[in-house]
Amino acid sequence: MAKELPYSLAQMREIIKEFPTPFHIYDEAAIRARVRALRAAFAWNAGFKEYFAVKALPNPAILDILRQEGCGMDCSSYTELMLAKAVGSVGKEIMFSSNNTPAEEFRLASRLEAIINLDDISHIPFLAENGGIPKTICLRYNPGGDFKIGGAIMGNPGDAKYGMTRPQIFEAVEELRRLGAEKFGLHAFLASNMLEKDYYATLAGELFALARDLHEKSGAEIAFVNLSGGIGIPYRPDDAEPDLAHIGSGVRGKYEAAFGPAGMRPAIFTELGRYITGPAGSLVTTAVHEKRIYKHYIGVDACAANLMRPAMYGAYHHITVLGKEDAPQTELYDVTGALCENNDKFAVDRPLPPIEKGDLVCLHDTGAHGFSMGYNYNGKLRSKELLLKPNGTVALIRREETPTDYFATLRGFGFALEQ
Repeated sequence: MAKELPYSLAQMREIIKEFPTPFHIYDEAAIRARVRALRAAFAWNAGFKEYFAVKALPNPAILDILRQEGCGMDCSSYTELMLAKAVGSVGKEIMFSSNNTPAEEFRLASRLEAIINLDDISHIPFLAENGGIPKTICLRYNPGGDFKIGGAIMGNPGDAKYGMTRPQIFEAVEELRRLGAEKFGLHAFLASNMLEKDYYATLAGELFALARDLHEKSGAEIAFVNLSGGIGIPYRPDDAEPDLAHIGSGVRGKYEAAFGPAGMRPAIFTELGRYITGPAGSLVTTAVHEKRIYKHYIGVDACAANLMRPAMYGAYHHITVLGKEDAPQTELYDVTGALCENNDKFAVDRPLPPIEKGDLVCLHDTGAHGFSMGYNYNGKLRSKELLLKPNGTVALIRREETPTDYFATLRGFGFALEQ
């Protein structure tokens, strides 16, 4: 079963004349379209805002496109805050959701006047000493137990390190009000990469009920509810694309049931990194070796340092061999990189058309948690990133690493780098 790509073999042959493989390439038009579809699904909520999860694709060229589309930035570290600032996002355009947070990160978030999402009740005095308590602040909720949709268990929040218990949320609100906080938000993330169409509505129902109870019992103003991420993407060709209209309508039903026409009307926030950029990216690599022993291997010039998810999670990424989209899948391959690790495989026992050295092999859906999870094990160097613009031109938005980059942080030794 096929998955589409925004470029042909002929177009890619032209691209690699200037930008040799491997590289991640992102489709700007697809990114913009996905943001617009999300906004349309939640247009019923006057305060709706998407805070893009910077960790999914931390490239300022992409972040600037998202800023142009009205997105804020969901940051979780010092350098992600710096990236948000670099593209012009400051103040309420930043949601700072961190855990086990160092003092300098709270101080920078406070200087940028970001919305701070507290992960633990013990962070209240720590924040008070390192940046101060803002007028508007968010609290991360962990309901514990199993997270169910209908009778099916979707996840186990009780095993997650994130968030506060329900009693701690109430206690935190009272303590923060004593310290000067005036408005509050609620946040929760209970499951990842969910294709279940009622995930967001179920999560929203829990958070809306908590918001209502907080307001009724403490009088606190709940300014927004952040549904975080969790909406998945169809990594496999037979997976269904999430129905955003259904998702938005389901959340709206829970909203009206919780607050009614005359009650609180909190804004709805989301943090959908994977949904927005995941399907808009692909990793393009070249077949460089073929090996036949007990299995049939195709070696490519990318490795797990360029895309960790298959090695780390056993995650599926669909593969297209450019120019052979309609060819019969008569071979069974393990598609591998060159790391000295046996899990450095993009696919195991994958039916594919016959692959020859020099063929261009494309891994789909790498636009989120692809390049950003890269690393330098085995001295491997991270690849370049390209942007495919709506007019068909391609821009280099991150060059590939070089040995000079790899050795740049070392001290006390000199290296004569052979090129």
